[in-house]
Amino acid sequence: MNAPAHPYDALTPDRVLDAVEALGLRPDGRLLALNSYENRVYQIGIEDDRFVVAKFYRPARWDDAAILEEHAYALALAEAEIPVVAPLMLEGRTLHHDGPFRYAVFPRRGGRAPSLDNPEHLTWLGRFLGRIHLLGAARRFEHRPRVSPADGRSALAYLLAEAVPDALAHNYRAAAEPLLDAVEAAFERVGPYRTLRLHGDCHAGNVLWTDAGPHFVDLDDCRNGPAVQDLWMLLSGTREEMEGQLRALLEGYREFYDFDPLELHLVEALRALRLITYSAWLARRWDDPAFPMHFPWFHTARYWEDQLQTLREQRERLAEPPLAL
Repeated sequence: MNAPAHPYDALTPDRVLDAVEALGLRPDGRLLALNSYENRVYQIGIEDDRFVVAKFYRPARWDDAAILEEHAYALALAEAEIPVVAPLMLEGRTLHHDGPFRYAVFPRRGGRAPSLDNPEHLTWLGRFLGRIHLLGAARRFEHRPRVSPADGRSALAYLLAEAVPDALAHNYRAAAEPLLDAVEAAFERVGPYRTLRLHGDCHAGNVLWTDAGPHFVDLDDCRNGPAVQDLWMLLSGTREEMEGQLRALLEGYREFYDFDPLELHLVEALRALRLITYSAWLARRWDDPAFPMHFPWFHTARYWEDQLQTLREQRERLAEPPLAL
């Protein structure tokens, strides 16, 4: 018999349910795959008429020490009454193993996307982000990465070697390299910044809103870096709109933690890094059948032509003054 083409091919519904049952829970057969690509995440019905969420980490991405740092951070935030969905302690631990898979089980928490055009919502989010960063500043991650301009260089090298069509490779390099030069210059202007433990991927999809307020999910990308990394993805629209959103966020944020305005030089630099690293993420995951299925436009000439224009426009944004408070 041939080996599975991808490790996740072996993660069958029966295996998922058996792994959860091995932790002393009693699945009732209800299983729903949730919208996640980096990992595999399932909502599972339990016999006492409740649901849990099981997250199966992508094999070979993180080692146990890095995952356990994520869990410890989430548990510390939850203990401080910050609304973060933390893993359940089952069989005396949060991280579990089933063959090549590492997995954790979380309580299910519902909610809707926050209204990022609502200043009250933004101020509320800012308060909790300030509290997250106050706790995050107490120590640093030892086994997780740091936000760095070098991420863009490694992503670009991979894209040119493995993904960008030969006919567009010269133009893509010509657009990306000056952009990364500008990113590095922005980090140099800021100089040594205060590094703390971050959520790392704090966009609207990782915030669930209820009548009781927001709660944060998915600390899979938590890392060390500047505070603005957890703020910039909540900003969108025109410059004027982003400045208004930023003021609302910081109104709440500064109730609990100080913000260094110099970090505003990094907003567009971090956006530029994400443009390039996102393409590299798609390219590096292309052997996972879920990616060609859900991102069929990737690897098309149109995608790379659009990227060229986007990178050039982002270079222009980096040449502008930073957002003003």
